Amino acid sequence: MAFSLGNQAHPFFDTLNERVEKYFTTKGISRTGNWKIYTKAACLLTSIAVIYASLLLFHSWLAQMLLWSGLGMVFAAIGFNLMHDSAHGSFSSKSWVNHMMGYSLNVIGGNVFLWKLKHNQIHHVYTNIEGVDDDIDVQPFLRVNEQQKRYWFHKYQFIYWAVIYGTTYFLWVFVKDFSKYFTKKIGEMPIRKIPPNEHIIFWASKLFYLAVFLVVPILVVGWLKAIIGYAVMLFVTGWIIAVVFQLAHIVEGRSFHLPETDGRSLKDEWAVHQLNTTANFATKNKVVSWLTGGLNFQVEHHLFPRISHIHYPAISGIVKDTCEEFGLEYQEYPNVLSAVRAHISHLRILGAA
Repeated sequence: MAFSLGNQAHPFFDTLNERVEKYFTTKGISRTGNWKIYTKAACLLTSIAVIYASLLLFHSWLAQMLLWSGLGMVFAAIGFNLMHDSAHGSFSSKSWVNHMMGYSLNVIGGNVFLWKLKHNQIHHVYTNIEGVDDDIDVQPFLRVNEQQKRYWFHKYQFIYWAVIYGTTYFLWVFVKDFSKYFTKKIGEMPIRKIPPNEHIIFWASKLFYLAVFLVVPILVVGWLKAIIGYAVMLFVTGWIIAVVFQLAHIVEGRSFHLPETDGRSLKDEWAVHQLNTTANFATKNKVVSWLTGGLNFQVEHHLFPRISHIHYPAISGIVKDTCEEFGLEYQEYPNVLSAVRAHISHLRILGAA
């Protein structure tokens, strides 16, 4: 089934885009990354190498658990910073650099080809659309919108959500990627034919990931420490990635929709739909912004996915002013804790009888 956002006029986004374009023209800077993101990339890649080497050198239980946890944090940061901008074509002005850095996702267990289809072509267009946006499908474990079936255990989802989120990276790497690959569907959306080279990359990168991050540690430090440490890494990575996403879309005040009755279109202007389904959090916290690759500026990211996250703080004022001018809500939580509270409250309401 194919969906579209119809042929509505775009008065809000036309105005906003013109103002953002003027900002970059006036400043004489590129929309893509610069030395800031390249420095960050070097820092994160070096961190992986150092932590991995340390895993093979220091075999005490305490060292192993701390290092595996650190590896999980860096995996999440690489996904947020290197892979995410690259997959959107905003890491560099050079397409080959974006293409190369996008494969950082394959190195940490995922598949960038499938992720681009799932994220760029579906999530960014059909945000919070039930049955289309695969990112809001955590069923049957969690009920995040009124269109999803409610089970008795959802009454407690506002408590057990933290455990569920810790399983999401495992499910992504070992279940969902393979489900998409074999069914050739993302949610209810069929995906285009996978090129021959991507078949090779899919299997080769999965085997590489397992060999480097599971088989080698088992051989060097022993199976028990390696298996438990690897499980810790999976949990930490999944938990961080899931929480950052949920705070951006699944909080109080954000809307969820079904496609319009013709099965193909949505009623709102695309940019307005993004505002209605997206929220920012902790945008004044530079540490959060650095670690999450600017995904705490989720509103700016959804409106301008091909602009590097390093520019989001600068253009956020333009977005806010334009929203106010058009009478549109710009939802933002001042810190991580307030966003987490809004997420828990949303889960509590959706899980209630």
